Amino acid sequence: MTARHAVVVTGMGVVSPLGDRVDALADALLAGRSGIGPITLFDASTLPTRIAGQAPLPAEVPLGDRKIAFALAAARSAVEASGLALDAGGAPRADAGVSLGVGLELFTMDHLAAARRPGFALPEGLAARLGFMQTPSEVCVHALGHRFGLAAPPLVHVSACAAGTDAIGAAYRLIATGRRRVMLAGGTDSMINPLGVAGFCALQATSLRNDRPETASRPFDRTRDGFVMGEGAAVLVLERLDDARARGAPVLAEVAGYGSSFDAYKISDPHPEGHGAFLAMARALADAGIGPDEVDAVNAHGTGTPKNDPAETLALKRLLGERARGVPVSATKSMIGHLISASGAVEAVAAIACMLRGAVHPTINLHAPDPACDLDYVPNEARAHRQRHVISSSYGFGGHNAAIVLRHPEAIRP
Repeated sequence: MTARHAVVVTGMGVVSPLGDRVDALADALLAGRSGIGPITLFDASTLPTRIAGQAPLPAEVPLGDRKIAFALAAARSAVEASGLALDAGGAPRADAGVSLGVGLELFTMDHLAAARRPGFALPEGLAARLGFMQTPSEVCVHALGHRFGLAAPPLVHVSACAAGTDAIGAAYRLIATGRRRVMLAGGTDSMINPLGVAGFCALQATSLRNDRPETASRPFDRTRDGFVMGEGAAVLVLERLDDARARGAPVLAEVAGYGSSFDAYKISDPHPEGHGAFLAMARALADAGIGPDEVDAVNAHGTGTPKNDPAETLALKRLLGERARGVPVSATKSMIGHLISASGAVEAVAAIACMLRGAVHPTINLHAPDPACDLDYVPNEARAHRQRHVISSSYGFGGHNAAIVLRHPEAIRP
């Protein structure tokens, strides 16, 4: 059997409702600050939900698509932080590629609105794209590949809310098995538009607390009434540990394991006992070669929906056994909302950033604990907590489940 390469994170970039720098995101999370506010990207006055976590838009917006802009900005920050010489001016690297979770939308709302105006003509770049029937997700990975000279075939993940975590897991496996040396991995999404918000409103999945947006996302709280949508992107630079050490690169964490499952219980509901969530986390631990007793913290999916939170709690109890109530569980979505295809990637960045600071960030707005959600969710205030291994998990509509194990640099095995 071929030896498996250790895979490490050497750079991270983020665009989120709490800013476009990793340190700013970590500062805000540990301070328990919310990035949720009224929707200003369009007139949401006629919708039941009128709040979201909007991210700062980079100066350049390719083809008018926010997802592409977010991904390029996050990738640029990640590559700069890693110190890798990746750019379109150099020789393309066939051993380097991109793995990205992206939401599927053919048109932006600006394009749809423009199409209704007299004398409308497609912008030249968009016309070319549509001529080849390419979606923003396809354009996004090709834009990243071109910008950074990544010649390996790109991977696009469309596993709903698990896509960002799946993208990191797939990239990790390619490097671990020797098929790639470097990967840009993460997720990007923006569904804060009339179709996106109205669609989730129709599913009765989003919070209606429009009067106090910062308190609307309340995972594991008895008074939760749905998730709050967010947008943004995160990209991580993954490479072999040996390569990183050889060039003196910063090692932020090891991606030690990945697991996925597909339970197909219902389109929008998780299995009530969390079977799929448990399997994904258990497989990630097995892949990392560690047991439940070595899990020091969990970055939960933690959507704040009535059905997800109890199911996720049951999955964690089954995974961790008697230790379940002693392992801190943080819900990043309580502060930034649900970034859909980008959520798992941004939460992996959050988990790594907090792990390096020796702390776990809080789950805010948790004031009335649900009896069915009785674990340690780090309510409302961060705390110091040493972590060697953290699970970051994501569960998507349709039964997609994914989890990764992140290892602290000091715990990386020789």
